[in-house]
Amino acid sequence: MTRRCIERGLVAWLTGLPGSGKTTVARLVAERLRSEGYRVEVIDGDWARTTVSEGAGFTREERLRHIKRIAWIARLLARNGVIVITSLVSPYREARSLARGIIEEDAPFMEVYVKASLETVMKRDPKGLYKKALQGQVKHMTGISDPYEPPENPDLILDTEAEEPEESARRLYEAIKARLPREG
Repeated sequence: MTRRCIERGLVAWLTGLPGSGKTTVARLVAERLRSEGYRVEVIDGDWARTTVSEGAGFTREERLRHIKRIAWIARLLARNGVIVITSLVSPYREARSLARGIIEEDAPFMEVYVKASLETVMKRDPKGLYKKALQGQVKHMTGISDPYEPPENPDLILDTEAEEPEESARRLYEAIKARLPREG
């Protein structure tokens, strides 16, 4: 397969409640872009917390530090021609604004709101976190004991209650492709 070299990538920053479908959508889009020869990295919150942010907690201050680390990594990748798709709860507007400021110095930034109601994500609860939070076993759980601040003006909204993951992935793929430099 021929690798497509683009001078500058971009960062699609997926934010939403735990269980909203961020990682599922990110992986589907990454797979499609890779099949076309693009260099793509998915930075998933769970992966990041076991590697570059090992030991990071969930207080507001710890989340801000964590987001800042990920933003710098995403910026470095994107400025070197990699399409970066982050899959992070990033519950605070302040944190997402910080990430945008860091990344936009070198690469385009897209804030993507992966929207699903608390009721829906609690039903999905793929990791059992909501159940544990309601039992008092998980502290600082976004949506339960810690707030989630939805984006005020996201570049794209993916409503994972109203559409299947493949449809959300198609829409994100198209938004990313529209922002890439034209080839040829």
